[in-house]
Amino acid sequence: MSNPYAADKLIAQARQLAAEYRRTMGKPLPGISNEIAEHDAARLLNLEPSSNAEAGWDAVDPQSGARIQIKSRTIFDESKSGQRIGQLKMNQQWDAVVLVLMDEDYEPYEIYQASRDDLAEFVDASSSSRQKRGAMSVARFKVIGELVWDKVNGRQDGVWDNQTG
Repeated sequence: MSNPYAADKLIAQARQLAAEYRRTMGKPLPGISNEIAEHDAARLLNLEPSSNAEAGWDAVDPQSGARIQIKSRTIFDESKSGQRIGQLKMNQQWDAVVLVLMDEDYEPYEIYQASRDDLAEFVDASSSSRQKRGAMSVARFKVIGELVWDKVNGRQDGVWDNQTG
């Protein structure tokens, strides 16, 4: 992206459109939450977006070189259990997964990260065919992973300052 300001502005418009679409049509606009989540994860966690979509990861952590798959889930109703995240591409080369949780306005409120090893352990240990395919609930991901950013406190490693972002 050559102009980060233009991208931020487009994402803000996409958030508004997605929220309004859902309120008006009664269903989410397909595909938009992941685009927003990829932008937010890169911005909030200082990741470099991948230019190779076929690679199986969406971004790279410039500090560690870790290849990151970015997943999103928009939570419209906190009381509903069983929210699921998209399938993990276990057959591709990546090092960690970041899960961006967004509210009904498509604003991020929590980001969790889990390592490939921890996720693979869960998938391998599971007897469910759904989980063997790399599908899991948001609740399970939160247990396996760790909170790396939240709306109130910013980055959990102390690098990101919520007042300057």
